[in-house]
Amino acid sequence: MKRRHAFLSLIVFICITHIISCSTEKAAEEITGRVLLKPAQNTDSVVRILLYYDMEGISGQNLIWSIDFGRKEYFQAREWLTNDVNAVIDGLFAGGADSIDVVDAHGSFNPEPDILLDKMDSRAKMLYKDEPFDPYLDLVEEGKYDAVVAVCMHSKTGGGGFASHTLQLGMDWILNDMSINESEILAYSWGRANVPLIFVSGDDKLEKQLSWMNWLEYVIVKKAKGFDDAELRPFQEVHEELRAAAKRSIQKISESYAAGLTEPIKAQLRVVQPADLSILKNVPGIDYQDHTVTFEAANFKEVYDGIRSLMGIAQFGYFQILYNVVLQQENGREIFNSFKEEIFSVWNDMESGKRKPPVPPEKKEKDSTKKYFGSK
Repeated sequence: MKRRHAFLSLIVFICITHIISCSTEKAAEEITGRVLLKPAQNTDSVVRILLYYDMEGISGQNLIWSIDFGRKEYFQAREWLTNDVNAVIDGLFAGGADSIDVVDAHGSFNPEPDILLDKMDSRAKMLYKDEPFDPYLDLVEEGKYDAVVAVCMHSKTGGGGFASHTLQLGMDWILNDMSINESEILAYSWGRANVPLIFVSGDDKLEKQLSWMNWLEYVIVKKAKGFDDAELRPFQEVHEELRAAAKRSIQKISESYAAGLTEPIKAQLRVVQPADLSILKNVPGIDYQDHTVTFEAANFKEVYDGIRSLMGIAQFGYFQILYNVVLQQENGREIFNSFKEEIFSVWNDMESGKRKPPVPPEKKEKDSTKKYFGSK
C-alpha cells in the first residue's frame, strides 16, 4: 500500500513538475520578447558582407569630442576609425568573405564619410546613394547579404558606456520591455530579411548588453570609465583581435541566428535630458507617462518609423538649451528677436502667397552629382 502511494506521489510530482516547467518556458518566451531564426541558406557559395561603422567605439579613443566633425580631436579619430575598420575587413576576407560593402552609420555632420576613403582597404567598397537614406532601415533586402557586422559601436542610453546613447542624445528605445542599443537595432532590422549580425566591436559595457547573442564574435577595444573616459588597450593587440574575431565570424556563419521581436511589438521611447517629450503630455490619444511614450506596432518597420518620429519631437529639449545659450550671449536678445522676425516674415509670405509650400522630398529633382553615404 505504501509503495502504491509512493508511486502515485511520484507520478503526481512528475506531472506537476512538467506543468511548472512548461509554464516557466512559456513565461520566459514572453519575457524575452525575441524570435531567433536560422539565417537564409547561402545557395551560390558567394559570401557577401555589409559592414557598418560608428565612431564612439574606436580603439585608442577616450575623448568625447572626437566623434564631432570640426573638432580637432575628430581628425585623429578618423585615422583610428580607418585602422579599426581595415583590421576587420582583413579578417573578414581571411575568413572567406568574397565581397564587403561599407556604410557610414555615424552622424558627425561631415558631408563626406567619416572613414578616410583613400586609406580604406581597397578590397572593400564604400556604399553610397544619390539620395538620402537611413542605413539602419533602408538597406535591408532579402538575398543581398549573408551577414552584417558592426565596428566601433557603443552602449545604449543609460548603459554606462563611453559616449553611451541610442541614435540621439537622451533617447532610450524600449521594445517588448527591453531597453536596446544600436547594434540590436541593426540585428532586429536585418532580422526582417533573415540576415544575422555576426560581429561587433566596442567597449566592455556594450559586450554585456549583447551577451544574449551567444553566436556573436565581440571584441572589447576599451573599458569604459564613464560617459567621457575609457581605459585604452594597445593598438596592435586590439587590431590582432579584430582580425581574428572577424575571421571566426565568417567561418561560423552557419552557427548564427537572425534576430526578431515577437509581434505585435510593444514600443516605448523614454527620454532623459537633453531630450524632452513633455510637450505630448496633454495630447489626447497619446500614452505619455514618466517621460515615456508607449505605442503598439505590427512589425519592426512600424516601430522604427514611429520612434524616429517621436525622436524628432523629443529634440524640442535641445532647442530649449539653444534658447538659453543664445540669451546668455552679449547680443543674445538681438539674435532671438531676429529669429522671431524671420518666423513672422515666413508666416507673412505664406499667408500673402509670396512663398510657396515646400516641395515634398519625393518630388524634388535629384542632384545626380551628389553622393549620400549614410547617417549625417
